[in-house]
Amino acid sequence: MKDFVLAYNIGDRLYLNITNRCTNQCAFCIKNTERGVGYNLWLEREPGADEVIGSLGILSPYSEIVFCGYGEPLVRIDLVRKVAGYLKKKCRKPVRVNTNGHADLIHGPGSVVKLRGLVDRINVSLNAHCSEKYLEICRPMFGPGAYEAVVKFAESCIGVIPEITLSVVEWPGVDIEKCREVAKILGVNFCLRKYGG
Repeated sequence: MKDFVLAYNIGDRLYLNITNRCTNQCAFCIKNTERGVGYNLWLEREPGADEVIGSLGILSPYSEIVFCGYGEPLVRIDLVRKVAGYLKKKCRKPVRVNTNGHADLIHGPGSVVKLRGLVDRINVSLNAHCSEKYLEICRPMFGPGAYEAVVKFAESCIGVIPEITLSVVEWPGVDIEKCREVAKILGVNFCLRKYGG
């Protein structure tokens, strides 16, 4: 399939696209933009771990390997574990997961422990300074309480994942400084992302 893109590069990073499924419907989602990321990442079906591993190619040019596509990678946490485990044996590149932070809502509390020793970096999309704004722009399927669950998930990563970042898309009505304060209180990194639409 010509558009069955499982691995794609942006700069010196290799990204792994493993699902279309997501528990948010964010107003700023890249799926809703004209530009996208330069690849057709829509999957006609979900790949198996062996297919993802088979799509990797030569890894030496990349500075890190990132689970990030059109969907929420931790919907498929077991596949992430298998592929990350392969990567840990195959190369010394850092492995990162970009997530909406809903893993505990999907799989139950303590889900990040499954990633211990397999994932080096995790980027948790906070994207709002309060629950009301999060519900408005991220439109989580879990409804009220989702924002608090994202913050709790990020906190649960401490001591499990070596490098943790809370990220926020620059969006009207989002108080960036309050978001930055959430990261500061947790003692994790903060990243402000420009909207790419």
